[in-house]
Amino acid sequence: MSFVSKSYLTVRYAETDMMGIVHHSRYYPWFEVARTDFIKKSGISYTEMENMGILLPLTETGAKYYYGLKYEDEVEIECRLTKLTVARCEFTYEVYKLPERKLMTTGRTAHGFVNREFMPINLKKSHPDVWEKLSELVYKED
Repeated sequence: MSFVSKSYLTVRYAETDMMGIVHHSRYYPWFEVARTDFIKKSGISYTEMENMGILLPLTETGAKYYYGLKYEDEVEIECRLTKLTVARCEFTYEVYKLPERKLMTTGRTAHGFVNREFMPINLKKSHPDVWEKLSELVYKED
């Protein structure tokens, strides 16, 4: 199954810079919103994962900006789980301006699976039910 989660937001004035476009730093909170929605739509929440002792610290991030979004633009963010190993995962994001659904920005975040002491864990061994759920959601190109 190739699962894609979609999140929606409206650009707030405080997210724009002096040029009137969304500041590059604002995309990372948007990615977090999309990632949180992705996990929630998969049938588990970040809170539940943390209560189980699974933390997902950020290990790498990047974005490419094609066009600038402006105040009150309507935005759709697609989130995909594109890589999954027993110790790491990676999400990718596509940010579209609505209603024309114009691709504005792409991004990615990489995360490690760690316990509460921030020691790496093997998710497949320590939480096979969560591993199975995430494995079913990894995006595969058709």
